[in-house]
Formats: sequence, structure tokens, C-alpha cells
Amino acid sequence: MAAVGTLPKTSSTEPPPLRPLANFPPSAWGDLFLSFSLDISMMEGYAKAMEEPKEQVRRLISNPAIDSDKKLGLIYTVHRLGLTYMFLKEIEGQLENLFNEFNLDDYVEVDLHTTCINFQAFRHLGYKLPSDVFNKFKDGDSITFKEYITTDVRGMLGLYESAQLRLKGEKILDDASAFTEAKLKSLVNTLEGNLAEQVKQSLKRPFHHGMPMVEARLYFSNYQEECSTHDSLVKLAEMHFNYLQLQQKEELRIVSEICNCPKNKSLSFMYNIVFRWWKDMRFQETNPYIRDRVPEIYLWILGLYFEPRYSSARIIATKITLFLVVLDDTYDAYATIDEIRLLTDAINRWDISAMSQIPEYIRPFYKILLNEYAELEEQQAKEGRVNSVIASKEAFQDIARGYLEEAEWTSSGYVASFPEYMKNGLITSAYNIISKSALVGMGEMVSQDDVAWYESHPKILQASELISRLQDDVMTYQFERKRAQSATGVDAYMKTYGVSEKEAIEELKKMIKDAWNDINEGCLKPREVSMHVLAPILNLARMIDVVYSQDHGTALFAEVHKVFGASNVSKLLVQLPVHHRQHAVKTILYEAQARLADPVYGCVSIIIGLQQQIETLKMELAMVQNQLINHRLLVANALQGSLQHHEPLPMYSTGPFCKLYAESCK
Repeated sequence: MAAVGTLPKTSSTEPPPLRPLANFPPSAWGDLFLSFSLDISMMEGYAKAMEEPKEQVRRLISNPAIDSDKKLGLIYTVHRLGLTYMFLKEIEGQLENLFNEFNLDDYVEVDLHTTCINFQAFRHLGYKLPSDVFNKFKDGDSITFKEYITTDVRGMLGLYESAQLRLKGEKILDDASAFTEAKLKSLVNTLEGNLAEQVKQSLKRPFHHGMPMVEARLYFSNYQEECSTHDSLVKLAEMHFNYLQLQQKEELRIVSEICNCPKNKSLSFMYNIVFRWWKDMRFQETNPYIRDRVPEIYLWILGLYFEPRYSSARIIATKITLFLVVLDDTYDAYATIDEIRLLTDAINRWDISAMSQIPEYIRPFYKILLNEYAELEEQQAKEGRVNSVIASKEAFQDIARGYLEEAEWTSSGYVASFPEYMKNGLITSAYNIISKSALVGMGEMVSQDDVAWYESHPKILQASELISRLQDDVMTYQFERKRAQSATGVDAYMKTYGVSEKEAIEELKKMIKDAWNDINEGCLKPREVSMHVLAPILNLARMIDVVYSQDHGTALFAEVHKVFGASNVSKLLVQLPVHHRQHAVKTILYEAQARLADPVYGCVSIIIGLQQQIETLKMELAMVQNQLINHRLLVANALQGSLQHHEPLPMYSTGPFCKLYAESCK
């Protein structure tokens, strides 16, 4: 095989082609997941421990003696903890009855916080409770709300979260979002305890825009009062977190051989297949220019569906998405325009005979791609579900053509018009193929009609693609410019409408907000398909915000891993109660950063510095106190001498100021 950077069969006198190399950094994870080992007995223990509290929570949800507000509060907490899938039938039954009984007059005396919880419980689970329930909190026809709610921080926080579920035309929720965001930002630094953490997290990323299981974990830590209302719910949540943690660790573990786990051999095989498969495919050897991002891609897919029953679906979707990584990096960060044209044609033909026309360095990938899809078709055909594989394959061909279009623009220096860019950009967002590929392993949860609905490219799918495309552009356009990749949404908008960069970015952000309104509408009843089918679309939109957030999570993890070793940190955290782990992580992170900044003393140098500052401030305070005492004595003596000699008091010793000062000296 020819060396990377040159084409096979290139004459020695012909210079190597100029390639748009991105020089991606290596994986921050290294061989971390090699150390993970699944303890089947522990996993079975967690599963058994969930049985009793699960039935207790089920009875609570169905209990007719609980009033409607408390019932909705319970359902909301169950949903925030990521447990809805366990009680879907019971929750649907309760919400259906409560929604049919809804009367706006019943909310006249209900406080803001309760109103928000009820609103979110209905909206999150597909029931269009009218936003009119918030009218009584509005200050007339203005965009502001009644002054008294500004002292109700929990209520304002609930209103801010409720506003994320708004639809187009719900002006009161548009106003609520702007109003509460401004108010919460102005007072967040004055708050303490769990309420401070709740507000900070919500302003950073509202629950509706977050990764479901991450948000569930944050809710458990930050909303202890709400969670602790029912002991059975706390126990169930803890066991559920621990069970999923073990399962997801096993899904991430990299092994060279099939684990010999006799109690659950097939489970272990499925969970380890992705990493063994990636390793066996030798992509890093045949295509070393590509990103090594297996854990990141797995995390992205985990964000689509975390439920244990979707393990097979996660495996399949992760593999297909890794194919996209190879394709994207080949088109964007290695191949010449001529090579891209040849590869696109081969993918459109989808035939092994086309392999001879493409460069040698990409032939192994092409062969693996065809073989893997052929195996998927064979497997799914046995269950009568081959149409989902065909939809995924056709979407893969679509995105290859989209990547080619972008490459042609870059090669010619052409900046597309914004409408032209968006037509192609929705395809290259990759959300069309990822969402369709997510259906392949979902089994009986997805019907042929569901796949046909996806194929119709519905409005909610277009909205998810738009969010992905524009959020990506807003966050990466500067990096792409450095690499002469000018065809971004920011540049296209600036060119088409003659606006500044800042104005273009603001307009794109508005389009993202509007797209969220479309997603919210698409998740409400009556739905064309079930929420099981809609979930990947909704969660893909959520994941783009998580992935492009500004908290630099991967870099922070790398720092902790470098200082302490991630496996050691993991062992430590497992021993702590769940509600203490978040604070422990913050402490460990701070210590890691301090140790990297000062390898000898670490946090000790910071502590010593703070202690020295305290001692200095104490000395300064003592000096000021002495000066105050001396000044008071001088004033007191002057006043006493004036009174004894019947001399008129100095100007500054008369009036209310003198009286107050004299009182302070007593």
C-alpha cells in the first residue's frame, strides 16, 4: 500500500497532491476503557434491587387518592429522573384523565411554581396544555410579568424551563423566556445551596435541551428535596443509575477477544463488538488522517436512547456513524477533489466492482462499508425489517453527494447563496442518516409505516437537521476558515443578505430557536408516529447543543486522567453516595488543574497563598480598627472640651450626622 499523503501509481517526477489536512489531535481517552470489566453479579443485583421500589412507584402513580397537583409533580420528577419508560402505560393513563378534566379556572389560585411543574409534565409527555395558564402572571399587555414573581426564584426558574417548550405564536412564553433569563442572570450569584446550582445549570443548558441521562443525574443531585418525597423513588433512581453505569461501561470496553461471561455471553459479545470491530477494521492504520473518536461517537448515540432494550440499536447506529467519520474526514481533511468525485461515484454505484476506480488508500473502507451493510440487510431481512437498512444506505449515498457538493464549492472558491447552502447543508448535517440508522436495531418498536414516515422527510426531522447544521456552523466557522473551508452558513448568510458577521450569527441563532419550536410542536399529540420513533430526532437536536457546549469537557477529563488516572477516580466515586459525587468531581477537577499548574505543591500553594492573604487582611483590618478608635477618641475629646468651655461646637459636630456619630461612639 502506498504511503499516506501520496496516491498509488504516482510517478516519481510528479509532486504529491496538495491535501487539506486538518491534523486532528489524538483521542484523549487512550486505552482507558481497556480496564473496565463487567461484574455480572453486581449488575444482576442492581436489577433485582430495582424490582420492589419500581412496583411501589407504579402504585404511587396510579393511586387515585393523590390530588392532581401532587400527581403531576410525581410524574414530572419521574420524567426528570429518566424513569418514564418504566411506567409509560400508567403515566399515559393518568395524564389522559387529568388532561381531559383540565379547566383553566382551576388554575386561578395555583402558584407559579406548581403551574410550571404541571405545564411541563403535560408538555414533555405530549399533551398541549394551553400557555394561557400563565396569563395571570403577566403585567397587562406588556412584555414584563408582575413584580411579585421576581421574588419567587423557584417559580421564575420553572417559568424559564416551561418557556423552552413553547410553540410558534405563543408570545407569552417568548416573553417569559426573555424576562426570566434576564432576572435569573441578575440574581444567580446571590443564591446559595441547591437553588443556586439549579439556576446555574438551567441557564447553562435548560433541561429540554440537554442529554436525557446527564440531565437526570443532575436533577438527582440538585433537586434532592423533590426526589426525597418518596423513599422508593430515591432508591429506584440510585439503582437505575448504577445499573446503567455498569451497562454503559461494558458497552465502551475495548477487548481483543470475546469475553467469556457464561451468565450473559451474548450480552457481553454485543457490548464489546463495536470497539473490537473498529480495532479489527484497522481504520487508524489504513486511514491515519481520520479522527479516533469511538467513545465520543458512542456517547452521541447513547444520547439518542439510553434505555437498556436499545443496546443492539446503539451498536448498529454507532458503527454506521463511525463510517460517517471516515467518509467526512476523507472528503474534508485528506482527499483531493478528483478522488472525492471517484469515491462519490463508487458509493452511488454501491457495487464491489467499483472499488478498482477509487484510490487504494480508501479501498479497505469501501469494501468494509459494503460488507457491513450487506450483513445488516441479511440480519434484518429475517425479521422483515430490511426497509430500515435500505433507508439508511440511501441516506449514506445522499450524504456522500452532499459532501461532494461542498468539496466542489471549496475547490472552486465558490460561496453558495444561503438558500442553496441550506438545501445541501441539511443533508450534510448527517442527522438524516443518523436518525434513520437509529431505527435499524429498534426491532418491533419500529414498523414499516414508521420508516416510510421518516422517508417523507417530515418537518420535525428538517428542524433537527437545521439545528445541527447551523449550530455546527456558528461554533466552527472560524476553524473552517483557517482551513480555507469557506462554505459555512455564516459566510453564505453574510454574502446573500449583505450583513456583518455578528448580524449573520444572530440571525442563525434565531433560526435555531424557531426550529426548536417546530420540534416541540412535532412531539405533541396527536402524533403521526409514536414517541419511541420521534425520540432519536428530538435527542439528536439536544445532542448538538451538548457536543458544542463551551465547558470543554474532554479537555477537563484529560487533565483529571493525566493526574489521577480515570480508573482510580471511577473507583473512588463509586464508593461515594450518589448525591455527593458531583461535588467530589468538582474537587478532583480543581485539584487536577492545580497539580498541572504547580506539579510540586498543587493546591497547597493556593491554600498557602490564601492564608497569607488572610493574615495580611487581618493586619490591615487591625490597623483600620485602631485608626477608628483613635479618631473616635479625638472627636469625643473635642466635644467634651467644647462643652466645658461653652465654646460653639465645630460645624461638623452639629446636625443629625453628629448625633448618629455620637451614638456610635458610646
